[in-house]
Amino acid sequence: MYDSMSVRANLEFPLIRHSNLTPKEREMRIKNVLEKVSLEEAIDKMPADLSGGMKKRIGLARAIITEPKLMLYDEPTTGLDPITAKEISKLIIDLQHELKMTSIIVTHDILCAKIIADRAVVLDNGKVQYEGSLSDLTTSSDPFLKNFFSDELVEETGRI
Repeated sequence: MYDSMSVRANLEFPLIRHSNLTPKEREMRIKNVLEKVSLEEAIDKMPADLSGGMKKRIGLARAIITEPKLMLYDEPTTGLDPITAKEISKLIIDLQHELKMTSIIVTHDILCAKIIADRAVVLDNGKVQYEGSLSDLTTSSDPFLKNFFSDELVEETGRI
């Protein structure tokens, strides 16, 4: 987000650059995406007036405003409390289904992965160590994966 621009201006920016929508159509699209992320009331707020979770939701709104078919998320729940992280993870799933888009999520957050992942890939030194379902991944007998997903580590940190 651009700190010197309101939520409305932040959301309108990609539409001005990447669409031929009229000002009225842009306004309707902005209101629609804010509704999707449950932040209609934030339309005229400045970034400094938003909580961390609200900023994540506005970031999602800005990312989907151009109606992409593919979304790449990089640590979408970083810095959020567990309740907000869960809400953001569920919102990602809802948006994915509603907008019929493919999502690729890079995360170390086990809760986020459990909520979102259909399939998981674990890299070790730049090479694919595992690819498959999250449940198979977490119950694998592979020594690397067992160590990576040890119950103590996950219970202590909530992260993978």
